[in-house]
Amino acid sequence: MAVNSKLTFLRGKIDLIDERILELLNQRAELVKEIGLIKKDSQMNFYDSQREEAIIKDLISKNPGPFPEASLPAVFREIISACRSLERGLVIAYLGPPATHTHLACLQKFGSSVQTLPQESIPEVFACVEREKAEYGVVPIENSTEGVVNRTLDMFIESEVKICGEILTRISHDLLSLRGDPQRVKKIYSHPQALAQCRQWLNKNFPRAELLETLSTARAAQMAAQDDEAAAVASALAAQMYGLKIIESSIEDYRHNYTRFLVLGKKMAANTGQDKTSLLFSIADTPGALYGILKPFAEKSINLTKIESRPIKDKPWEYVFFLDFEGHAQDEVVQEVLREIKSKVLFWKLLGSYPRSS
Repeated sequence: MAVNSKLTFLRGKIDLIDERILELLNQRAELVKEIGLIKKDSQMNFYDSQREEAIIKDLISKNPGPFPEASLPAVFREIISACRSLERGLVIAYLGPPATHTHLACLQKFGSSVQTLPQESIPEVFACVEREKAEYGVVPIENSTEGVVNRTLDMFIESEVKICGEILTRISHDLLSLRGDPQRVKKIYSHPQALAQCRQWLNKNFPRAELLETLSTARAAQMAAQDDEAAAVASALAAQMYGLKIIESSIEDYRHNYTRFLVLGKKMAANTGQDKTSLLFSIADTPGALYGILKPFAEKSINLTKIESRPIKDKPWEYVFFLDFEGHAQDEVVQEVLREIKSKVLFWKLLGSYPRSS
C-alpha cells in the first residue's frame, strides 16, 4: 500500500474511533443527567470529590497503554467536569485575576466546565464561600521554596470555612512582553513570590531592569501588555490571555518549585483512608506547653507534616499554631489524640480533614 493511501486509511480509522468516543461521551452525559435528578430529589451533594478521584485512580490502574498515563487525569478531569455541569454548574471562587497560578490550580482540580469567580484578595475568596456565593474557593497556602502564605493562615483564625481539599501544582514561570524583545525590557512586573522564585535568573539576565511588585502574576501580564518597555513574570496561559510573547520559558531558579493550594468549603470531606487534617490552637506561654501538645501525636505514631505559628493580632507576643498531620478527624486514633490535647490548649479549631494530594 502506498504511503498516502495507508495514511488515508489510518486517518479514516481514527475518524471512526473519534465518532465512537463522541457517542460514548453522550451516553455518559445522559447517565449523569439521570444521576443529577436522583441527587436533586434526595437533596444530595452534586459534587463528590472522592468519587471523581476514585474514577481517575481506577482508570489509571486499568490503562494498558500506549496512551500516556500522565495524560489520563487531565483528559478525564475535563470529561467529568463537562458531565458534572449537566447536573448543576459549580461556582468556584479563586484568587484572581484570570491566568494566575491559583486559576490554573482551580482548573486542574475542577476542570474548565465550572463557573469561576476571580477575587482580588484572599479574604474575598473566603467571603464568597462563607456567604455561599460559591460552593468552593481556592487559595494558595505555601510554596516549596518561598514558604507559607501568611494571609491565608490568618484568615482561618477568624473564618468558619473548612478545608476540604488540597492541590499540589508545579509552578513554572515565563518572562513575557508585548514584543518578545529582551533588549526593550527596562522593568519587570510580577507578584513578590514569583519575583523571589526567579531572583537568580533575573539578576543574571536583567541586572539593570527595575523589578516592580504587583498583586498577582496575571496583573503583571496586564500591565506588561500596556507598556512596550515592560515585561512580566507570569504563566504561559497569561501570555495567551493578554496577547504577550514569551521571551524565555521556565525561568524559575529551582525546577522542583511547587505550590500547595487549599480548597475551601462549608463541609469537611469524607474519610478516604489517605487523608490529612489541619488544626489550629493556642497555648499558655509556659515551659513545655508546645511539647505537651505534640507528644501525643508521636506516641500514637501520627506523622506531623507541618507546623507554623502566627501572632495573635490583638495580643502582643501571643501566638496561634497551625498543625497539619496525616489522618482523618474521624479516625479513632486521631480522636484519642484530640481528646487528650483538648485540656492542654487555650482554644483550638479543627480546620478540616481532606484527601492528601500527591
